[in-house]
Amino acid sequence: MVQDSASDPAAMLAHIEGAAIEAARFVRAREAHRSAIEWRAKSHTDFVSDVDTGAERIIRHALTHDYTGALIVGEELSPELSTSAGISFIVDPLDGTTNFLHGFPEYAVSIAASVRREVVAGVIIAIPTNEHYTATRGGGAFRNGEPIAVSTIDDPSRALIGTGVPFGAGAPLDLYLRHFAAVAPHTAGMRRPGSAALDLAHVACGQFDAFWELTLKPWDFAAGMLLVREAGGVVTTVAGGDVPLTNSSLLAGNPAMHRWLARTLADATPAASTL
Repeated sequence: MVQDSASDPAAMLAHIEGAAIEAARFVRAREAHRSAIEWRAKSHTDFVSDVDTGAERIIRHALTHDYTGALIVGEELSPELSTSAGISFIVDPLDGTTNFLHGFPEYAVSIAASVRREVVAGVIIAIPTNEHYTATRGGGAFRNGEPIAVSTIDDPSRALIGTGVPFGAGAPLDLYLRHFAAVAPHTAGMRRPGSAALDLAHVACGQFDAFWELTLKPWDFAAGMLLVREAGGVVTTVAGGDVPLTNSSLLAGNPAMHRWLARTLADATPAASTL
């Protein structure tokens, strides 16, 4: 039976965290056998493995057990949210697949729960470290059960900025390079670890002061977006608009660094660009 959990995001968080824990356990068990993992190219620069699909099956089974009829959205699942969907789960069973396949320890499982297209609960588990990042709408953000908050840095010269480099056919690399050139000289450093879910978790707990990326899918950012907002941060599109639960650009940060980064990116964006 589908449950209307809009008034009980904590119940939805417990449900999705349980599914994420099972998936993270499955992925972690495969870490020692990377050389035997079957993986295929989704595009020239993007990959999926049998670990992704195995974790996806685990999550799908766990989520539909108590929420029969709920929509499950993900790259290998339903492609997008329905406008009429009551409860939806937005799932990335392995965010940072390329990192995982190369043994680079920055990959995660990310699940968000949405009620009528509004995210009410989110969980991100950093698989190599087993850190759990959780948030509920109006209930705050946590790492391993302890409250977290965005940083208080308001000077760009002291800020560490996270980013994601666009790739694949049609990626707006020229625009991104303009942005990077405008931002990098004024900061303490730039980082591109390769998992947007964890990038947003790093913003939420103050390790990054801001983050932007030009092309993301909803399963890349849904849980992390809630995490940052509940930790006191601001999340918009790069152009400063509301973030749709569809393909979107994303700009997140503590309030001061979000404002600075938004102005800097706007100044570096040609008038004809749409973000």
